[in-house]
Amino acid sequence: MASSIVDIHPHIISDDEGRYPPAPLFGKRSEWSKERPTTVETLIAAMDDAGVAKAAVVHSSTTYGFDNSYVVDGCAKYPDRLAAVGSVDVLQPDAPARIREWTDRGLAGLRLFTGGSTKEFDPSELDDPRAFPAWELCAELGLPMCIQTGPIGLPQVTALARRFPGVAIVLDHLGRPEVADGAPYVKAQSLFDLAPLENIYLKLTPRIFGDVKKEKASAETFFPRVVQEFGAQRLAWGSNFPTSPGTLAEILATAQTGLQSLSEEDRAWVFGKTAQRLYPVLA
Repeated sequence: MASSIVDIHPHIISDDEGRYPPAPLFGKRSEWSKERPTTVETLIAAMDDAGVAKAAVVHSSTTYGFDNSYVVDGCAKYPDRLAAVGSVDVLQPDAPARIREWTDRGLAGLRLFTGGSTKEFDPSELDDPRAFPAWELCAELGLPMCIQTGPIGLPQVTALARRFPGVAIVLDHLGRPEVADGAPYVKAQSLFDLAPLENIYLKLTPRIFGDVKKEKASAETFFPRVVQEFGAQRLAWGSNFPTSPGTLAEILATAQTGLQSLSEEDRAWVFGKTAQRLYPVLA
């Protein structure tokens, strides 16, 4: 299976700040991007070492704000292996024009960053009507939309999924559910409530593989439940490398161990086939 592994959540940072100057969203640069910067060449080497065939590389908003130049230029160097996922300020009137400009340069998907490593989540922009033209264009162009939010933003995610059924919505970090209470995971019910919305997909990242080891949670009870609710065809693995500590090979091994309770077919979807459905350029 190693030849078909696809990662849908690594990041890259240029070592040339003259050409790609940092301008972080919310004005605060993430610590990881200073401590563990990873160029596109470093990522490719890490992928080779880990046996990862392809990747959808996620633009670092906490380094570059809305300037997707490095993720687009970096991925363009390896078009047979990488696809670029970028960010646009969807609340601005020129958002559709910006999206078209970036897709013309190779952008294969978009991401809404409502908070995370450098600020609290603010889900208000998610279902702001000013953003709807951008969403309509995503539907027209077939661009998936990744959303970085926590449980606080799931009502907005639900509304967007219903309003734009033609847009694949990918929840970063599984929407950060609370799982420490263990099976039947009552505190994660807001996540499971999304399952009937067929355009919602989930990213399985190091965060959830860590969370299922806490208190009463377990990989053996949580992941089969997620597959039962959503189907493996709507789950995809993302490394969060190098934001999450460890080598890409170590991060992948942790995910593979965590999903041992799933069938071989389900794991094939999580580690590759779902990613290629979301980003056909990686197929």
